[in-house]
Amino acid sequence: MTPPEPAATRTLPSASGRPAIAAADICAVIVTYAPEPDLLTQVLDSVQPQVGHVVVFDNGSPGMDVAAGLSGRAAVSVVASASNVGLAAALNRAIERARALGFGHVLLMDQDSVLDAGMVATLAQALATLSQQGPVAAVGPQFVDARSGRPAPFVRMGFPLNDKDYGGPGQTVSCDFLITSGSLIPLTMLDRVGGMDESLFIDNIDMDWCFRAKAAGLALYGVCDAQMHHRIGEQLRASRVKRDGVVVHKPFRLYYIMRNRVLLYPRASTPRVWVAQDLPRLVLKLIGNGLFIAPRWIRLRFMCRGLWDGVRGRSGPMPAP
Repeated sequence: MTPPEPAATRTLPSASGRPAIAAADICAVIVTYAPEPDLLTQVLDSVQPQVGHVVVFDNGSPGMDVAAGLSGRAAVSVVASASNVGLAAALNRAIERARALGFGHVLLMDQDSVLDAGMVATLAQALATLSQQGPVAAVGPQFVDARSGRPAPFVRMGFPLNDKDYGGPGQTVSCDFLITSGSLIPLTMLDRVGGMDESLFIDNIDMDWCFRAKAAGLALYGVCDAQMHHRIGEQLRASRVKRDGVVVHKPFRLYYIMRNRVLLYPRASTPRVWVAQDLPRLVLKLIGNGLFIAPRWIRLRFMCRGLWDGVRGRSGPMPAP
């Protein structure tokens, strides 16, 4: 007798025929900032055949005309911003364009995420099936780190440690968090949860949205058969402590990472268990970046500045030094 599957991990019935959510009703949204042209070409080549349209929001790329580089592509709309308005605002503006074009679902994407063939159809089938059991805010793929080749787990929060579930073929995993890139979201759910928080500007935006979705009683699922290749951070360094390596961010990103986590702590939608486990993680990140990753003093300065602004409740773009 086969033992029952854990409630958080389940195997969907095999998909037959077309998914209930058609590709023609899905608009991919890609935010760019100084993209690598060849990589952006790969991204677009991987997503265009899988969706009805692509909206590219170029977030003020310096010295580049992204729109001109994509002018020959059909079913691609480019929104060019004169300045960097932040990731959250860029996503919101691109989603507004998708809504105006008449689409019912958006696939949020980063400029370095390359989709496996059939990823969107797999997500669409899972979303349609899971939505019959209750309201689903979003489904997301299992991404493989483009540098290490290792798959990322889906996370359910716990204390003192999270439960990291890699799932398996044919399975979906109920989770508490999905990264922005690859998330398939019905616009009706964005109406219920709200858009991305523009005050955060960049970093922790997806975490805040997922927290709000869960607080509203909506589910999030990772779909193991849907996969893409993606990069987190600017570098991935080997580590004796972390099997998957240490993600290294640029110093200015550390400002937002530190500030925005502090801004999330007091929010009603933020789970208390996440705050309890994130506080020691904050300390470890401060020590690790300040002592072991060059340029140490610059990294420490950006992190301390972010923490101070977070405590003061300061949001928006990082003020000039």
